[in-house]
Amino acid sequence: MSGSRRQDLIKRLKNARAVAVLRADGASTAITGARAIIAGGVRAIEVTMTVPDAYDVMRELTASEDDSVLLGAGTVLSGEEVDECVAAGARFIVSPTCSLEVIERARARDVVVIPGAMTPTEVLTAWNGGADLVKIFPAARLGPEYLSDLRGPLPDIPLVPTGGITDENARAYLDAGAALVCFGSWLANRRAMAEGRLDILTDRARRICAIVREYEETLG
Repeated sequence: MSGSRRQDLIKRLKNARAVAVLRADGASTAITGARAIIAGGVRAIEVTMTVPDAYDVMRELTASEDDSVLLGAGTVLSGEEVDECVAAGARFIVSPTCSLEVIERARARDVVVIPGAMTPTEVLTAWNGGADLVKIFPAARLGPEYLSDLRGPLPDIPLVPTGGITDENARAYLDAGAALVCFGSWLANRRAMAEGRLDILTDRARRICAIVREYEETLG
C-alpha cells in the first residue's frame, strides 16, 4: 500500500464514521455475523484477536468481500500480531493500549494504526508515536463530554470512542467531535449471533447508517 493509498484508507474510514467491532465465540459465527452487518450497510469491520481462529476469519472475509469492505484487526498487542493480521488482509490495526511497538510495526507495514488511550498524556503519546487515529476507551464510562474536553487542547487529533456505543449515544459522540465511532456488543450481539438471529445485526447496522446520514445532513 503506497502512502497515498494509505491516506485514502484513512479518509475512507473517516467517511464511514462507523466501525463494527466483532467478537464471537467461533470463527463461523464471526464470519456470518460480519456478513449480516455488512448487509446492513456498515462496511468497516474490526475482527478482534479474541475471536477463535481470527486470522482465518480475516482471510475468509478478505477473499469473499469486495474492496468496499474495510477489514481491520482489533485487540492487537504485539508487532508479531500486526504482521499476521496484515498477511491475513487487515488494512487497519486497532489496539486497546498505547503500544509503541504496535504503532511502529503497523507504520512499517504501511497500514492504518489506531492505538488505545484514555488520558490526555496517553492520547498525545500515541499521536506523537505515529498513530493515525486514537481510540478512546472505555468511551461509555467517560461520556461524550470527556471526548469534547479532550478535543479542547488536542483539536487536531482524530479520536475514536469505543466501548458501550449504541444507537442511543452514538450521535452524542459524533456531535462531540468523534472522527468515527466503534460499535461492539450492541451491534455484534453475541447472543443474537449464537442463536442465528442475524436479522438483529442487519437491522442495527441499518440504524447506524441512518444515524450517520442524519448527522451528515446537519453538516451541510
